[in-house]
Amino acid sequence: MAHHIIELIAQYGLLLVFANVLIEQAGVPVPAVPTMIVAGALAAMERLPLTGVVLVALLACLLADYAWYAAGRYFGGGVMRTLCRISLSPDSCVKQSELRFQRWRGGVLLLAKFVPGLSTVAPPLVGAMGLRAAPFILFDGLGSLMWVGMAVSLGYVFANQIDAVLMALANAGSVALMLIGSLLALYILIKWWQRHRLLRALRMARITVEELNDAVINGRNPAIVDVRSEAARVIDARIIPGALLADVNSVDRIVEVVPLDAELVVYCTCPNEASAALVAKALMSRGYKRVRPLLGGLDAWDAAGYPVHRPPVVEEVVVSHAV
Repeated sequence: MAHHIIELIAQYGLLLVFANVLIEQAGVPVPAVPTMIVAGALAAMERLPLTGVVLVALLACLLADYAWYAAGRYFGGGVMRTLCRISLSPDSCVKQSELRFQRWRGGVLLLAKFVPGLSTVAPPLVGAMGLRAAPFILFDGLGSLMWVGMAVSLGYVFANQIDAVLMALANAGSVALMLIGSLLALYILIKWWQRHRLLRALRMARITVEELNDAVINGRNPAIVDVRSEAARVIDARIIPGALLADVNSVDRIVEVVPLDAELVVYCTCPNEASAALVAKALMSRGYKRVRPLLGGLDAWDAAGYPVHRPPVVEEVVVSHAV
């Protein structure tokens, strides 16, 4: 029985690898690394062709990534907001600030698959930023090859140990299937809980666009801070007039510019105002008492018909007044 199950895995291994990698890269939280490790072990035991394993995994990466790249290229920031909204990775929107997409351009694709929360976000982001198709395929292909190669190599090197695990699973029969299904369900549940916990931690009083507009008109002059990532401002150059430009990593610079007794309004374009709420929390921990994220962010402000400045280019992330 055990031999039959392992041979069945070996027979359909390439299809399983292709399907799993394609689904994961499309954004479904079904980890593909374990599948590639097992395929690497089967390749070491000559039950699967090593070159075939690498090629089908690489093809799946390129197909899924190019679909997201094309969506970002043609639909821009809307695709990014949708991805952040549906992603089970709790900080996929915020993580856009951790890598300098504008500076690295396509080069960020070399690392994206190794950074949780960025694997699905990076292709549409570089597409929305205008990266041409040829460099995208080059960098994405190299990054995917390194990711696939690492997973398959692990399986290949530790084939003996993985073979013992496969035999044990095969002997366990339906119990093993239930165990694997339970682990997958647990993984998805943990991801959902992390997202839920992050959103709960970011609960705090928001200011509406009407309240902010009234404050500006009545001369209260709150300090308005745009905390979108550098890449987000490249894709969407809209800025509320007079806003300070920062990001989630620029809290120290904001503290240098804005007095502690000032009223601050922080905005972004993330679902649930995630980046704005993170910065607001950080500022409150520095002693600011009157700081609130803008409910609905920049999109809500613009949709209400309030003034929006559209500079041609935002060259770098600095804390400075928008002209």
